Amino acid sequence: MAEEESFDQQELFEHFRFKADPRQSLLRIDKYLSDRIENASRTRVQNAANAGNILVNNHPVKPNYKVKPGDIVQVVLPTPPRDTELIAENIPLNIVYEDDDVLVVNKEPGMVVHPAYGNYTGTLVNALMWHFKDLPLFSTGESRPGLVHRIDKNTSGILVIAKNEFALNRLSKQFFDRTTDRRYNALVWGIPDPREGTITGNIGRSAKDRKVMQVFRDESEGKNAITHYKVLEDFGYISFVECKLETGRTHQIRVHFSHIKHPLFNDEEYGGNQIIKGTTFTKYQQFIKNCFKILPRQALHAKSLAFDHPVTGKRLTFDSDLPDDMQQVIDKWRKYIAGRESENV
Repeated sequence: MAEEESFDQQELFEHFRFKADPRQSLLRIDKYLSDRIENASRTRVQNAANAGNILVNNHPVKPNYKVKPGDIVQVVLPTPPRDTELIAENIPLNIVYEDDDVLVVNKEPGMVVHPAYGNYTGTLVNALMWHFKDLPLFSTGESRPGLVHRIDKNTSGILVIAKNEFALNRLSKQFFDRTTDRRYNALVWGIPDPREGTITGNIGRSAKDRKVMQVFRDESEGKNAITHYKVLEDFGYISFVECKLETGRTHQIRVHFSHIKHPLFNDEEYGGNQIIKGTTFTKYQQFIKNCFKILPRQALHAKSLAFDHPVTGKRLTFDSDLPDDMQQVIDKWRKYIAGRESENV
């Protein structure tokens, strides 16, 4: 019997490791893995192998490789299909770039990325099913076709989608290997000290509320998470920051900043929808309420994404403007600070 180690899902892919039994007979690797991984058809395994996502003893192998006794087999696979009926919907997409293999979109705040409980329609995937109804990858019945990463419903910004199985496997491997470059912009309460640094702390689901995440002090709990940040602009009571993700855990930026007592501006789930910094003056309290009304969500935007094209290997970098709601709030804070400074002259 093979010794198996299954790694938890990071982003929208899975990592498996097997050690072949000392008595293992020679067996094609596509058959070997499809027998051992749930929902892994031989075709799915073959696509992963052809994309270089299957390693034996740390070397990529083709689907016809025959597993030998003692072989160490590692594989990265996009997430398996789910039993969810998908409805194609003609929903407009803000397309930043497209070719035969990838699509890059700038997601609007408020759009859910993929169908789940309570959100079976109106999602990015429903829109993709309509736009790519003639592509094989989007007619397989999977609930997350083409997705290798995601951003929260109320987070805006750049996402890449694979248009075929080869691109899906190649992109999944890049996210797993952390060779992509993802940068976010956020408004957070207070001024982080130091102004440039790194937040670490394992992230997992809260035992008190399964809908939110938390940082665990015990390193044996949760998943390793690393966020690099830099303050770009200081508004006294809040600051505008850039975040660079080294890992991609659920709600990572939101949880990490809440953990260091600088929750994201108007982040209801992590305590940022209260007035945490500032004065008790009625004028200031009303100013914050007006900002919350303009920006009725957490102030987080996936600003840029860089990755290697899955076919050509060329490094591609995509950037996006801040959405209007975040930009309006930043402009209001600039005016507020300028007005306060002029009063003190």
